[in-house]
This record gives sequence, structure tokens and C-alpha cells, in this order.
Amino acid sequence: MSDYDSKVIRKAITVYGFVQGVGFRYRTIYAAGLVGATGWVRNNPDGSVSMEIQGTEEQIDKVFQMVEQGTFISIDNMDAKEIPLADDERGFNVW
Repeated sequence: MSDYDSKVIRKAITVYGFVQGVGFRYRTIYAAGLVGATGWVRNNPDGSVSMEIQGTEEQIDKVFQMVEQGTFISIDNMDAKEIPLADDERGFNVW
């Protein structure tokens, strides 16, 4: 098994594009629940969306694949960096 499949990581991600008012946060929560990722997501005043997401690289990729299939959602750019794990986190929430 490769690191892609098994190593749990946490990323802080800011997503830019048409991502507010189109169900982005709720699709993220749903997708994260399906793949077993944890974290949170929130709208920013500048129209972007910020999140912290924890899971394997494969789980995180699957969340974004599922979110991007959503009607009206258009991701133009993302800034992502790996951050320390949150040990006791359960589920995925809107902030």
C-alpha cells in the first residue's frame, strides 16, 4: 500500500472561484462523510472558501472530485498547504 492510500494528512485549503451560494460547503460535508475525511469549511468575506480537511491524499482528492461535479460550482484556483493533524476530530463541520 502506498502513502497515497494510507498516510493520513491534514491540509489547509483556500478555494477561489464560484464557490459561495452554490452549495459548495454542504457538498463538501456530504463528500467528506462518504469518504471518511474530517475537518471544517467556511465562507470568507472575499468570496473564497477556507477549509481544513484531514484524511488520506486519496480521500481528499475524492472529496474535491465529488464537489466539482456539483451544478454551478466552478473552482478557479486553490492554495493548499499541509498542516499538523487534529487528533480528536470527529466529522466535518461548517464554521
